[in-house]
Amino acid sequence: METIGFIGGGNMAEALIKGLIVTKTCTPENILVSDIRPERLTLLKTEYQVQTLDKNSDLAEKVDVLILGVKPQNMTEALQSIKGTLKADALVISIAAGIKTADIAAVLGDLAIVRVMPNTPALIGAAASALFANDKAKQMLKKAEAILSAVGQTVVVDNEDLIDAVTAVSGSGPAYYFLLTEQMIKAAVELGLSEDVAKTLVLQTAKGAALLAAEADKKGETVAQLRQKVTSPGGTTEAALKVLEDAKFAQLIAEAIKAARDKSQQLSK
Repeated sequence: METIGFIGGGNMAEALIKGLIVTKTCTPENILVSDIRPERLTLLKTEYQVQTLDKNSDLAEKVDVLILGVKPQNMTEALQSIKGTLKADALVISIAAGIKTADIAAVLGDLAIVRVMPNTPALIGAAASALFANDKAKQMLKKAEAILSAVGQTVVVDNEDLIDAVTAVSGSGPAYYFLLTEQMIKAAVELGLSEDVAKTLVLQTAKGAALLAAEADKKGETVAQLRQKVTSPGGTTEAALKVLEDAKFAQLIAEAIKAARDKSQQLSK
């Protein structure tokens, strides 16, 4: 079995480690982790029985797949620390926002590099991750997809610039749903429901709606069709949606996602 190394042992790395072990994609003894925080390494070794190393270079020279999980502002230092140590046929996977494959190749050389934009539901195995492979990594895409599939669903984009759109839609996307949920709970309390009741109703509604949409999609039914089914003429749902339409809700969502895309582009530069 190939060895997988993580430089950076944060939450997303931990989610991937857990997913790889649970799905039997990789065994604990074939997973190596380095991190600048000794306490973090102790936790990961205790919790998942993975191998831990203090030096990035010691890890990099041992692994077949290297996952870069450091913060974007620490990427340059991390790359410099492993320059010239990777195997020629190693696969490099970066989950750092805003760092392009060319930026990584400029330091590490002509390697197979896959850039990934996951999202926080990876923490519960329900991520939506988009992958872009540079030319050398295209033949290794299946391997990269198998690793990311351990924490959710994956898609592949063939233009790296589209990662900025992915960041705006699914990378930042959970926050949009959290905001809607937060405001629905607040409105329910203002209407007289207790916070516990409001929270139970709103969270279960969010979960149920998402599951229903996913099941409907398997049958070729769109979310627009589901919305129409719920919206009886002259009914309560129609009254609520009319308020949202008058407030240009659709336009606001489009503008918000575009703003996130634009910010992602700025950060990439």
